[in-house]
Amino acid sequence: MTKQEVLKKQFEKAVKRLEEVLQQPKNEFMRDSAIQRFEFTLDLAWKTIKSFLEIEKGIVCMSPKDCIREAYKQEVIEYDEFWLKMVDMRNEAAHIYSEEKAEEIYAALPESIKRFYEVIKYLGVEHPKLAM
Repeated sequence: MTKQEVLKKQFEKAVKRLEEVLQQPKNEFMRDSAIQRFEFTLDLAWKTIKSFLEIEKGIVCMSPKDCIREAYKQEVIEYDEFWLKMVDMRNEAAHIYSEEKAEEIYAALPESIKRFYEVIKYLGVEHPKLAM
């Protein structure tokens, strides 16, 4: 299995795990668990995009926002400022913690999952929801 294939599988699994936690009744523990899962899911998303751009398109990008912008240009994902907002949310969750910010991030997670599915669909990662 190639590095790119490993990243795709890890990303797919992370999206499923994030979705699972969001289906649980909300409490502080579940909220914080969802935010933690979002952080590593977003990390896997941009690293999967990075790997794809390097291998398939010969494009090197070094940061999450650079890779997302390049993914827009290459039509891997549709132009959507929410991707950049997700990177900001991930950074805020990792470095600045407050109840208000946690609630704001948690509320945006369902929208984030939609964006993650865009990448899964484009890269051809199998997922039951996409096979329907």
